[in-house]
Amino acid sequence: MTVTRRHFLSASAALAGASMLPFSLRAEDTIKFGSILDTSGIFDAYGKPMDMAMKLAIDEINASGGLNGAPIDITAYDTQSDMALYTQYGRQLTQQDEVDVVHGGILSASREAIRQTMRKSDTLYFYNVLYEGGVCDRNIFITGVTPAQQVEALIPYAMNKSGKKVYVLAADYNYGQITAEWIKKYVAENGGETIAVDFFPLDVSDFGSTIAKIQAAKPDLVVASLVGGAHMSFFRQWAAAGMNKKIPMASTTLGAGNEHKVLTAEEGDGIMVAYNYSQELETPENAAFKKKWEEAYGDADGIHELAVSNYQGVLAWAEAVRKAGSTDRDDVIEALETGLSIDGPGGRVTIDPKTHHAVLDVHIMELDGQKMKVLETSQQRQPIDTQAVCDLEANPNDNKQHELKF
Repeated sequence: MTVTRRHFLSASAALAGASMLPFSLRAEDTIKFGSILDTSGIFDAYGKPMDMAMKLAIDEINASGGLNGAPIDITAYDTQSDMALYTQYGRQLTQQDEVDVVHGGILSASREAIRQTMRKSDTLYFYNVLYEGGVCDRNIFITGVTPAQQVEALIPYAMNKSGKKVYVLAADYNYGQITAEWIKKYVAENGGETIAVDFFPLDVSDFGSTIAKIQAAKPDLVVASLVGGAHMSFFRQWAAAGMNKKIPMASTTLGAGNEHKVLTAEEGDGIMVAYNYSQELETPENAAFKKKWEEAYGDADGIHELAVSNYQGVLAWAEAVRKAGSTDRDDVIEALETGLSIDGPGGRVTIDPKTHHAVLDVHIMELDGQKMKVLETSQQRQPIDTQAVCDLEANPNDNKQHELKF
């Protein structure tokens, strides 16, 4: 991971407080904000910019007078990419630090560890990461894209540019497994055929035999839902075999953590993606955000999808506190359930009252010169996958990740 860490974030040197110890300044009249992220270890390329984005948002809020006249203090823990520490630090935030809200988690396993801890303690929780969908819990709000927002937009676009025969590669845990099912669904709905699906543990880095299988299968399109540093090897090996010039590729993960900046342009150019955010978005909100980031951290190179989702999640929570006039959990939840909206770097973010997920703009993009070039924008896409299984207005005590039916 040495090369990956060095290139993912040129701005990471400006990061403050990314250690195992919490950053915490306490006063009786402050709002207590908790964060748990992987800011070191194998997932630090995701976690460091998320941490930076969170601190940028809190600094902005405090500079404007805080929330309802009260400043916000941060207690931030680094799990060092160790899933066991999510539960430990979650308990510490609720039982010892007594925070008003927690934002955190990257992988789905970390989300579930935090979610149950927060629910037991009645501490409001935000998960600000793209994921596989289906979580239904009134105590959580999720601001990342789901498959119905991302995959449903990406697959028809990619198939129209390539063809109907699709080969799927995915990480072998619930994100990859469930996302692969959504890919198959949307391939079929668009008149295509999924000819193979291969799953890979997160530590797999040799894809030689897989590339040979793909060559033999002769698909029109490869869709990759691969996760983490080891899986970056696939894209390099694919390009080294000359396959990036022969078979088009789309991905549901590449670029979400700035992986496209680790690849050379030769390796990455032409790969199709769809996210809520790109540094290349030409909007006043994105320009202002990048300027603030540069002023705080030196340059904007480290910004990525997950960082922006975390930033927007903090802004949505803050707006709900203002609207509620309180940090009380139930009051803030009720404010969010009014269909509250904020305008962020990725566009308008609107909370869906029934699912506590976000309605988001999704931008279809193509990698070009280590940038994500925006080609089309699908505005205010609903999380219809989770809406099909979750209705917190009708069932406010629901507490599970529903199995999504295809």
